[in-house]
Formats: sequence, structure tokens, C-alpha cells
Amino acid sequence: MADAQPIVIYPPAEDGGRRVRVGDHFRGMAYGLLDIVEFLRLAGLEDADETWVRQSGLVEWRGGGADVWKQ
Repeated sequence: MADAQPIVIYPPAEDGGRRVRVGDHFRGMAYGLLDIVEFLRLAGLEDADETWVRQSGLVEWRGGGADVWKQ
């Protein structure tokens, strides 16, 4: 994953979903860590799992960390 692009997880929306961006592309709306993992796998980061998402320096959490899913 050394060549991975920056990943941004945006603050929760009213419904609790968080937009996920990988590089310059929005991948979708995540409602939990497993959604983020799936978006990353589809973007080519096949080794991503929940622990990696929580700990990676490539992931920028905006509006709260991995456990924040409500406004």
C-alpha cells in the first residue's frame, strides 16, 4: 500500500453516513468501517481492513474519528 492515495473521511451527515474520498475521487457514503474497507478494496487497496483504517496515517478523519457516526 506504499503507493496509496490520501483517504479522507468526511464528517457525519444527518443520517450518520460519512463521505469517503480516495485521491481525487469520491467513492461513496459509508455507514460504518466495513463500508470504508469495501470502498478501499474497490479502489485497489486490497489489504485494507478495519484495523488498518483506524490506524493508517493515510486516512484523514474529519469531524471525528473512526467511532463517530452521528452528528
